[in-house]
Amino acid sequence: MALLFKSDVDRAEQWSAALKRYDPNMEVRVWPDAGSPADIEYALVWKPQQGLLKRFPNLKAIFSLGAGIDHLVDDPELPPNVPLVRMVEPGLTAGMTEFVVMSVLMHHRRMIDYLAMQKDKMWAQLPVPLAADRRIGVMGQGVLGADAAAALAGLGFDVAGWSRSPRPVPGVTGFQGPVFWEAFLSRTDILVCLLPVTKETRGILNAKTFGLMPKGGVVINAARGGLMVEDDLLSALGSGQLSGASLDVFSYEPLVPEHPFWTHPRVIVTPHCAAITVPESGARVVVDNIRRLESGQPLMHVVDIKRGY
Repeated sequence: MALLFKSDVDRAEQWSAALKRYDPNMEVRVWPDAGSPADIEYALVWKPQQGLLKRFPNLKAIFSLGAGIDHLVDDPELPPNVPLVRMVEPGLTAGMTEFVVMSVLMHHRRMIDYLAMQKDKMWAQLPVPLAADRRIGVMGQGVLGADAAAALAGLGFDVAGWSRSPRPVPGVTGFQGPVFWEAFLSRTDILVCLLPVTKETRGILNAKTFGLMPKGGVVINAARGGLMVEDDLLSALGSGQLSGASLDVFSYEPLVPEHPFWTHPRVIVTPHCAAITVPESGARVVVDNIRRLESGQPLMHVVDIKRGY
């Protein structure tokens, strides 16, 4: 079988080697050296140009290299009858949980203030509440959100999760649907967003959302830039409604040099690095899923296009 690999990040050699370790018979073709389009049965891709995947008439499945799939479903020419599979793998989940825990602790322990004090050579201790008195809200209780929420609860934080439908996580208070949206936000001091981008969630991090949080709250967005209304965030930071933000994703990437986020004293910027798929563990998941399909079993983690995740 032949698998097409396409990514805007140059890790093709690592992925090819990892895939062949788990399936020595797999032929990995790296775009643009795809060879005959009819040979390609699987595609493992990240941000392919629109219309690319329709060129391969014998595709059996399309695998996203990352957890997000908006870079694929936004393609109006995406083959309609080919299953689309999101990436769910241990390395990616662990990376996201590490990033979320780090970001929450940075704000909980007031590191933005301490870094500013360091520049001014100011020696002073700032008050910090106990973790049990800091209320964390995690938007999205899928694989990534549930793992991050559980880790934060394990550190003693008062954690709540919000999702479209009930997704129980031990030690985490659950809120579901729009009916409980305001109740969820009103008890959230630090808001962590791990939602997918859908018609319902695009722009959900906006002035109304920030206004429902307690004054002085914090927002952490490690999901997708399309969830955030950036001007609303800047306004909320300017008014004091929010006291800080950690942002790993943006409406347009890379973030342009003149963007105010770069120099804002209350914003921490990282370059979409919260969770990067690890070739070694990611390749195993892809190969195992292909084996399932080839043996007549259903694929794991297939995207519901109508729901957007």
